[in-house]
Amino acid sequence: MPEITRWSLVQLEFPEDCNIILGQSHFIKTVEDLFEVLATSSPSLRFGIAFCEASGDCLIRRDGNDEDLVAVATANAEKIACGHSFVVVLRNGYPINVLNRIKDCQEVCRIFAATANPIQAIVCESGQGRGIAGVIDGFVPRGVETGEDVEKRKNLLRSIIGYKR
Repeated sequence: MPEITRWSLVQLEFPEDCNIILGQSHFIKTVEDLFEVLATSSPSLRFGIAFCEASGDCLIRRDGNDEDLVAVATANAEKIACGHSFVVVLRNGYPINVLNRIKDCQEVCRIFAATANPIQAIVCESGQGRGIAGVIDGFVPRGVETGEDVEKRKNLLRSIIGYKR
């Protein structure tokens, strides 16, 4: 029976003013379809995409509308090096603005994380290849919110971000 030969944590790196989405899909067309999803979501969204192909040429396919973000996504995909995984780096937009459209993309199997937090991919390796087992997204909780914290959260959503009225 095949065995896992190694576990590792891969620290993803991206600019402070960006968000990152880490997912899994199943087809070479992924990078083109994700480009279309993102490019049509907002004219101000800047992004880079990298997709690790798991068969055929086994190349990292890449695209985007910002060469610096394409380079960041590609560097993260190279570090992860897991078949059929993809990395999207966003600027001037948030995952909440595109996540449902990405999940509706017919090649996308799952989203591991969508975050602006520090993130680590938990990667396992076997004789066949590498796969993402999960992620560590951000930090551990420091406690339970108080009434004052609830007010701060509501103020953030309503007054600062403008998501709620």
